[in-house]
Amino acid sequence: MKNFHVVLEAAWLVRDVKTTDDAIGVAISEAGKRLNPKLDFVEVDVGTTSCPACCEPFSSVFIAANTALVGLIFEMKVFDAESAEHAERITKSVIGKSLRDIPLTVVEVTEFERLGDKGDKKQKNKGDK
Repeated sequence: MKNFHVVLEAAWLVRDVKTTDDAIGVAISEAGKRLNPKLDFVEVDVGTTSCPACCEPFSSVFIAANTALVGLIFEMKVFDAESAEHAERITKSVIGKSLRDIPLTVVEVTEFERLGDKGDKKQKNKGDK
């Protein structure tokens, strides 16, 4: 059995905000409330998007008409999964139960070794299937 670090991306809608900082704060707070206390092992952060013109990364937040779409990143470690695909399914199931009606997409799956396990660290991205 293998251990994996799985990263999911979610689109979070926030209403009645005027700034990107407010939208980020509200989105992370709302996501945290829905995940805690049962899923306090899930890390929540704001995603990044690359500018199509200059390729510089910036926070995944778009505001129009005081409504924001915030790209959130959820990270979770899955232990003793049969494969990377199995770890993806476990992560989507665990996080998806708390975040009903929130679209989730797998961004990255990385295999890791626990301290004391033998072998080298391996990495597998979603596109490497």
